[in-house]
Amino acid sequence: MVSSVKKSSVGFLAVTGILSAIAYILMWIEFPIPFLMPPFIKFDFSDFPALIAAFALGPVSGILVELIKNILHSFSSGSFGVGELSNFILGASFAGTAGFIYQRNKTKKGAIIASVVGAVVMAAISYPSNLLVVYPFYYNFMPKEVVLSAYELILPSIGSIEKALLIFNVPFTFVKGMIDVVLCLLLYKGVSPFLHKLNGEG
Repeated sequence: MVSSVKKSSVGFLAVTGILSAIAYILMWIEFPIPFLMPPFIKFDFSDFPALIAAFALGPVSGILVELIKNILHSFSSGSFGVGELSNFILGASFAGTAGFIYQRNKTKKGAIIASVVGAVVMAAISYPSNLLVVYPFYYNFMPKEVVLSAYELILPSIGSIEKALLIFNVPFTFVKGMIDVVLCLLLYKGVSPFLHKLNGEG
């Protein structure tokens, strides 16, 4: 019994670690969205490994993938931890929500519903998290007026950070989440047997 639990724990850590490493690498493959988003907001595909982890091992694994990749990234990025804080808050809400729902209905339909709800939750949380936590922290390094001006270059009538977050960040976060959903659904069936075997389930 003890040996079985130990094996399961080692498998959990191994799968979570592998997916964290993949997510960390994917964080470096990022690019801006010219004419649609300010240059300090970039797109990457690093959330779908966390979504895979959440489906394979549960929401805790998905959240751990988000935590580990952002801790690793913070050591070598120039965002002073601001970008990583934002990425963790949103990614954890995404993977955690999707993993929690999927655990209660482990079917393809359940995975689709869980991941879409996760993307919606992530987009919804992006507004208060950016407004109350991430952006105020960001203002220590870039004045609020400069941040707002980056949005105004795209939409001159934007007027306020609150409006900018609603018009730009929330839809962007949802679309980003849905792209991660598609990637996860395309890849999960293929990698799931390997992940479960590594976790000691096969």
